[in-house]
Amino acid sequence: MRPIAIPSHIRELWQAGSGSNEENIARIRSLYKALSKGAPEVSVVIPAYNEEKNILRTLLSLCTNTTTRPVEIIVVNNNSKDNTEALVKATGITCILETRQGITAARNAGLAVAKGKYVLNADADSIYPADWIEEMTAPLTRNDTAITYGRFAFIPTGSTSRSTYFFYEQMADTMRWVNKMFREEAVNVYGFNSGFRREQGIAVEGFNHPPGANEDGWLAVKLRGKGFGKLHCVTTAKAMVWTADRRIEMDGGLWKALFLRAKRILFPSKQITIRKDL
Repeated sequence: MRPIAIPSHIRELWQAGSGSNEENIARIRSLYKALSKGAPEVSVVIPAYNEEKNILRTLLSLCTNTTTRPVEIIVVNNNSKDNTEALVKATGITCILETRQGITAARNAGLAVAKGKYVLNADADSIYPADWIEEMTAPLTRNDTAITYGRFAFIPTGSTSRSTYFFYEQMADTMRWVNKMFREEAVNVYGFNSGFRREQGIAVEGFNHPPGANEDGWLAVKLRGKGFGKLHCVTTAKAMVWTADRRIEMDGGLWKALFLRAKRILFPSKQITIRKDL
């Protein structure tokens, strides 16, 4: 069952982003020292473009994760014009620059420098619950799993209420079930909530994809096609990622998103295209 309301611990992390940068930076530095003990087993890669308003709350949520696995966090600055890079470096977290613009180039740059056996994909405007790293990594220790992906929910930033998003997410879950059972499961894989083995990701040339496809879903297709295992959906609420609804707002609001989704259900394309709309 999906949560109708935003859980209190997620709300606290979201609100912490509105606090003082100095306090958040000090807190992240302290938490990250404990999280990153030893040689990294898990690398969390975050592309970022002009994310100074969001990046600290995302990093704080990741650094409050509970896991016995040593973790490194890598932020890929994709030509930000604001203080994103300065804020990240102040926390002691690795920040690299990728001058080729675009999500594919940014994710590939992060993969290239990652040291962990497992790579988890995150975004700079999302809140990650305390068990996310462990829940997304654990299935990858089995040989039958090529890539993990998880569920997410929206944090309202505009006029749309959380209860309205709840019903939208329920419908979206139904569509993802249809994709998994009858169409193409790879369209359910989102770059801000997925993970894979680093060596296997490199073996399939990372996030490179043909025109018209998405980098995250196409990676899943390539990993599965190479025989590295199946796609695994992490359904536990402990791994539910909470993300800002700014993309829906930028695309014209929830009703337009509902119209586009209904159109795809009623008039599905005959070709399998690895693309998604939130």
